[in-house]
Amino acid sequence: MTVFRLPDLGEGLTEAEVIEWKVAVGDVVAVDQAVVEVETAKAAVEVPSPVAGTVTKLYAEAGAVVEVGAPLLAVGGDDGQDAEARRQERYREEERAGSGNVLVGYGTGTARRSRRRAAAPAPAEAPAPVEAPRVISPVVRRLAGDNGIDVGAITPSGPGGIVLRKDVEAAIAAASRPLPEPQDETGEVRVPLRGVRRAMADKLSRSRREIPDATTWVDVDATALLRFRERIGRADPDAGVGTLALLARVCVAGLRRFPELNAYVDTERQEIVQVPRIHLGFAAQTERGLVVPVVRDAQRMTLAELAAALRERTDEARDGRTAPENLTGGTFTLNNYGVYGVDGSTPIINHPEAAMLGVGRITERPWAHKGKVRLRKVAQLSLTFDHRVCDGGAAGGFLRFVADCVERPEVLVTHM
Repeated sequence: MTVFRLPDLGEGLTEAEVIEWKVAVGDVVAVDQAVVEVETAKAAVEVPSPVAGTVTKLYAEAGAVVEVGAPLLAVGGDDGQDAEARRQERYREEERAGSGNVLVGYGTGTARRSRRRAAAPAPAEAPAPVEAPRVISPVVRRLAGDNGIDVGAITPSGPGGIVLRKDVEAAIAAASRPLPEPQDETGEVRVPLRGVRRAMADKLSRSRREIPDATTWVDVDATALLRFRERIGRADPDAGVGTLALLARVCVAGLRRFPELNAYVDTERQEIVQVPRIHLGFAAQTERGLVVPVVRDAQRMTLAELAAALRERTDEARDGRTAPENLTGGTFTLNNYGVYGVDGSTPIINHPEAAMLGVGRITERPWAHKGKVRLRKVAQLSLTFDHRVCDGGAAGGFLRFVADCVERPEVLVTHM
């Protein structure tokens, strides 16, 4: 028997919360098969098994916090064919007995190796045929049962038609069911600070403690930028260049002109360190909280490449599968809070970076244009910067350059 322990996930992480088991006791696993999803202070990751065999024990339940090096599961070295034969026999016995312990869509053959038996019986009122969506996790199945959700009516988003936890949660939200009453008499709702939320809380608190930040802002006419985006879309529809990609490209060009802002303070050596490579972070709101995915070496990318990288990082963040290394190491952050319908903000710098550019919503406003007052697409840009790293001259110069690029995209073209 082999005891598999939580491996070192890098980035100085010491613990992880078990989100969802991908296997159950008695399941046959292969080398590199994902066996558990855990959430660290950086991201949610799937942990693969280093050995093949039959799962004999799970050492932690979903929701438990496990330290690096602590046991996760035990795998016995059974012959795979013998174990599969025993599994088939168990399945036939349960099916004959009507135990209700068989997963929705749990059939026969090799496809069954990636499925698992639920911890709770299926709802008697919703028996599902084998062609129904599959529920691998007993946590997901229990969540659906507790909330009266028919998994057979859910459109699965997981690979191979698997119903994921987020699918059930979306169905619960759509059903508009009231939240359960608080457990105590105070009416308080307590949300544990764990995983990504705790990491972000720690980083923001440290930023406020250590960085003497200042903010400067300017209103800009973004009409020409939006028209520029439309022209690019007509010329190359497959490029997928949106407003975020254009603003990201503007930031890269601005940081080349003002490298003082692509920097950090080494407090131990009392030095300002200017970084030659631009690792561009951008704020993304996800179900697990605010995260800042990072596009590395943005200075080497074309506009189309940068747009593709931003889409990839956004999809990863929304799906909760961002690798830990893609959530650290940023040198500058772009924060498009305009997507929330707000005009301005004074965001907290993403420690240990030196600055963050914020972009408010783009909306029609009266604007002086060519000697007349017209309705134009206007937005507010704000730059929050570390006053230890640069003074108002460099910060204002960077922000004015960004504003000029937004108002006159031809300036941006010369820097692509």
